[in-house]
Amino acid sequence: MNAPFSRTLPDLLFEQAERYADAPAVICGDRVVSYAHLAQRAGLIAAGLRQRGVRRGDRVGLLINNRLEWLEAFFGAAIVGAVVVAFSTWSKRDELAWLLEDSEVSVLIALDRFGDQPFAEDLRALVPEALGAAPWRSVTYPHLRHIVLLGGDGFESYADLAGPEPLGPLPPGEGPSAADDAIIIYTSGSSSRPKAVPLAHYGIVENGFNIGERQGYRAGERVLLAPPLFWSFGSANAMSATLTHGGILVLQSRFEAGEAIALIERHGCTAIYTLPSITSAIITHPEFKPERVETLRTGVTIGAPQDVITAATVLGASEICNVYGQTESYGNCCVTPYDWPLERRANCQGPPLPGVQIRIVHPETGAVLPSGENGLIEVRGYLLRGYQGSSASQDEAVLTPDGFFRTGDSGHLNDAGDLLFAGRVSEMIKKGGINISPAEVEDILMRHPAVAQAGVVGVPDRNQGELLVAFVVLKPGSTSTGAELVAHCRAVASRYKVPDSIEIRLTLPVTATGKLMRRDLKQIAVEQHRTLVA
Repeated sequence: MNAPFSRTLPDLLFEQAERYADAPAVICGDRVVSYAHLAQRAGLIAAGLRQRGVRRGDRVGLLINNRLEWLEAFFGAAIVGAVVVAFSTWSKRDELAWLLEDSEVSVLIALDRFGDQPFAEDLRALVPEALGAAPWRSVTYPHLRHIVLLGGDGFESYADLAGPEPLGPLPPGEGPSAADDAIIIYTSGSSSRPKAVPLAHYGIVENGFNIGERQGYRAGERVLLAPPLFWSFGSANAMSATLTHGGILVLQSRFEAGEAIALIERHGCTAIYTLPSITSAIITHPEFKPERVETLRTGVTIGAPQDVITAATVLGASEICNVYGQTESYGNCCVTPYDWPLERRANCQGPPLPGVQIRIVHPETGAVLPSGENGLIEVRGYLLRGYQGSSASQDEAVLTPDGFFRTGDSGHLNDAGDLLFAGRVSEMIKKGGINISPAEVEDILMRHPAVAQAGVVGVPDRNQGELLVAFVVLKPGSTSTGAELVAHCRAVASRYKVPDSIEIRLTLPVTATGKLMRRDLKQIAVEQHRTLVA
């Protein structure tokens, strides 16, 4: 398929609205929205944001799950040249407070509630000034001017956000340029707080189109997306790959295996964005039958060779693609072509996407290694230009002078130029496709009044990739149980940061200077886990 002409996201939406007009663009519950209607709705939201003073370079936070309003608000903000900051709907109050401060958003568009997290209640506690007469100013968040809730609940209502007439493309200098940031996505790093990763318009459009090409997308492709849009896997990857090809994004508000099966069957989904845990949940669900998902053909997944084979042969997405990437590289930088033999797709992550370079370097000398030799994976091409907010200080540690990103992963290139991912070499833990910082989970545990010291590591798991195992030393005279500490984590942190097991110990392995010996702790955890599952 020919690539779209546009290099900004609003231009892409307007271009596709002309090309595909009344063809469906998004399916969300019972709502089926055409490209033309999505462009119109985005234009109305853009007009409303502009009335509220939002201009090019301002930041608009989205605290919304996979639903039509996320796309309307995303493209509406993009039309006026604003940068969307994607907030996780798993955020607890403390996490939301930090995100509001670090992101410097001027407008927050949010759900009033998601699952058991009462965002309206959280925002009333964090920004009480917003409940007064406009204009108001927050002492804690001086950049914040408007809070808009789906449902209102005392704040501005999303239903009232739309302007009277759709706003179209703005003149040069007012609307976005191709190199402007389109979205900032928070992703876990080595620090105790997530890192703010900005991604530019042109990169999302171009790299997303190339990802769709590797999957063999055609106009009208029906793509099921259960992973969240606030991940790069959702917004910079699935959304862009689908819309650049004139496809249909089928949104699942939150993953549930039975509903995913029903959505595939009802809408004839031809592609799926999955993870080993999602695939496993679907194929082991009591209502799963191959004929209910027989329309599946392609998609993307991560995981071991058997995970890819299972997605292709049991789930039935026979042309599923194996991928490698991270938020910093626009979601994916390597994708196996859909028409390769399954064995080849399962046993590598494919060649780099167009415009991307991969090199393998020696972990100590930094020398570039030849094909076949394992080393550290570095990526250049479609990359972040540098972190934002409090994480900006980490640029020098991860970006080389010649423009490569140090991924923290190990692997090698074969003679054909395909990447074979070997594993993580950094301290990061990857559970269910989510990068988790041990330092962040340790920080959460340390907030409990009984905890003196905490160490968190990952252990291999067949379905989740890794599980979180925590070791805790209590303060003298304090008492607590693993169950109590798990409850503490659930109360203050997103569910994916809650340890799968917590062991209370008298000491943790540390160096002479008191630094946690994480490698030794990991070995203890792996041996214990192996004993438990044996």
